[in-house]
Amino acid sequence: MTQQQINQVLIVGGGTAGWLTAAKLAKHLNCQGTNSVQVTLVESPDIPTIGVGEGTWPTMRKTLAELGIAEADFINHCNASLKQGTKFVNWKEAPQQGISHHYYHLFSSVSDAAEFNLAPYWQLGDKSCSYAQAISAQYQLCELGLAPKNMLNKPFEGMQNYAYHLDAGKFAGLLKQFAIAKLGVKFVSANVTAVHLDPQGYIASVDIDHGDSLHADLFVDCSGFRSLLLGDALKVPFKNIQDVLLTDHAVAIQVPYDDPQQNIASYTTSTAQEAGWIWDIGLSNRRGTGYVYCAKYVDHATAEQTLRDYIGPAAEGLAARLIPMNCGYREQFWSKNCVAIGLSAAFVEPLEASAIFLIEASANMLCELFPRQRSLLPYVEQKFNQSFNFRWNKTIDFIKMHYFLSQRTEPFWLANKALVTVPESLLTVLAQWQYHPVSKYDFSHVFEPFPQESYQYVLHGMGFDQQLSYNASSFNQQTQADQYFEKTQKMSQYLVDKLPTNRALLNNVEQYPFQSV
Repeated sequence: MTQQQINQVLIVGGGTAGWLTAAKLAKHLNCQGTNSVQVTLVESPDIPTIGVGEGTWPTMRKTLAELGIAEADFINHCNASLKQGTKFVNWKEAPQQGISHHYYHLFSSVSDAAEFNLAPYWQLGDKSCSYAQAISAQYQLCELGLAPKNMLNKPFEGMQNYAYHLDAGKFAGLLKQFAIAKLGVKFVSANVTAVHLDPQGYIASVDIDHGDSLHADLFVDCSGFRSLLLGDALKVPFKNIQDVLLTDHAVAIQVPYDDPQQNIASYTTSTAQEAGWIWDIGLSNRRGTGYVYCAKYVDHATAEQTLRDYIGPAAEGLAARLIPMNCGYREQFWSKNCVAIGLSAAFVEPLEASAIFLIEASANMLCELFPRQRSLLPYVEQKFNQSFNFRWNKTIDFIKMHYFLSQRTEPFWLANKALVTVPESLLTVLAQWQYHPVSKYDFSHVFEPFPQESYQYVLHGMGFDQQLSYNASSFNQQTQADQYFEKTQKMSQYLVDKLPTNRALLNNVEQYPFQSV
């Protein structure tokens, strides 16, 4: 292979994956500078994006800040609200006699579990309050509908860790506008009609329906489930994982608020159902709801009615959208001079809102290891594939754990507990954790998508049977643990007195862009 520079990047497909990748690349590579890489994005004017991914992780704050998008502008444009975690309702067991169970997976804890792990002390204690309530002030904030920050906090900073709920379509639109106007990304509105390979099997160009061809040195496939470049042109196989994650459809309904001042939960609600679960996300102007289910255990009409019953009278007359889900991932995410990001690379069900985070992570790694010389492509391909094979499999394990730990007895839930559906990697760590606390040494990879705290929130929220009493003498820092538990309660009360509701904070953002940069 001759020594050639990579000066032209072509991203095929828009949406959140395409435009977020374009913006990150253009910012990192200084596309408006001299001797820089040119980033071009071609997007079909005819194919709508999926556009239902409305949950993010706290990493989004850093992403927006690094791009130079003001937090207030983002919130106003995307009808965003602030998110402090997820509330899981009826996952442990089905409601009995009208009484439901819930637990939280939160973003902030009073102690870094890698430095001082409170979990065994809570496990061996009286458990007079839930695990989340014992270790995080965010439990109380979520229960009271409070925001994680107030008007005095600086941009992207809060009194507790937070992410966002957002309108994915509007977010893609904001990124598009910003990338073109501020970062120098070139935009072509067209349909890709053909992909051409060079004699070595690398992508050389794509044809578009305007009659032109677009040439580039590096291609980014953001074409969604179609995977026009990595899948169709380069023939990278797709590995289906629906034998592990059994859900295969979603039905979604957007619900306007009856009262524009209706309270907004600062968490995603995930409510288990007979054959799956319902998401409920509050934006500033509406709720986004959807039922994720397995069609083997419930038909589409019944699934839609289940969602409408959950919403109540407000669902009358609202349109429902059926979304087939093909869970799985490409056997390679990078092949030759093409990298896939977003749905063209992989898709897992939206239980832990990992989709946008993994887009961020993919774009970050592409930026950091960007191969300006073509001779570097094999090295970056290997590193990228190793990293994202690890990340996607860890994500699959974490999502599967929610189902496997459930005590529900409907056929769908029992099928999820069948050992043939559970990755051996998950069974191994659960066997270890039955007799030993989750440890920082269980998370040795720098790119673990879910940290130690996340596993502990789910394990203890689901009532995982952890037997530690035989080794209780080794947990001999009870005084320090009690101090942390007491600190949680004091911090909870302090924050309750200082923080506005999510709605009140958003009203102030709309009236005065207090954090523009």
